[in-house]
Amino acid sequence: MQLIELEDVAYAYSGNRLLQGVNLHIRPGSFHFLTGPSGAGKTTFLRLLYMELMPTSGTLRLFGKDAAALDRDAIARVRRRIGVVHQDCDFLDHLSVAENIALPLSVAGTPSPAAEEDLAELIAWVGLGERARARPPELSGGERQRAALARAVITAPDLILADEPTGNVDWDMSLRLLTLLIELNRMGRAVILATHDLNLIRAAKAQVAARVLRIRDRHIEPAGAEL
Repeated sequence: MQLIELEDVAYAYSGNRLLQGVNLHIRPGSFHFLTGPSGAGKTTFLRLLYMELMPTSGTLRLFGKDAAALDRDAIARVRRRIGVVHQDCDFLDHLSVAENIALPLSVAGTPSPAAEEDLAELIAWVGLGERARARPPELSGGERQRAALARAVITAPDLILADEPTGNVDWDMSLRLLTLLIELNRMGRAVILATHDLNLIRAAKAQVAARVLRIRDRHIEPAGAEL
């Protein structure tokens, strides 16, 4: 079974068609880059996959379920299988880094002693063990992105959507974040990483069998051989 299937999907806002004719399958454990210039629709596409937006036409299936047929509770259950990393990380400033990362567990109602151990291990894995009690305003840009990644994967999702996660950090930190995403992919997670950084894509292709997709003229197509 495919994780995600899009059949002739289009999305329009206020009469302005942003995406059209999208036909794409995302299989379990795959790694995809989504590229294209700013404003091309990368964020819109990821929001469709998370069901923050719904297609204006066509069919979107997630984990074998037609998104159009899901009620609110069913959408919530599907979203628990998806982790999202935004470029602009929003945290609750009155909570510690560890508490922010653990929020999805609290929302899902699954905190337990084992989950606490998993949380500590995850925080150490992203290199924030010494910053676990810090507040978000005390973190650097790279630390915030690593915390956002940890929060996105704390529930062990099947799919990770990363929207320009390296857009606000330097090259060394970009490579570190990329390495974490590649490690997650090797653990069986499917990853879709939206980026305009072609150097990042080239660095990844030496380590992982990634498929590169480009948004062009409102369509999503395989990128050329120059990548």
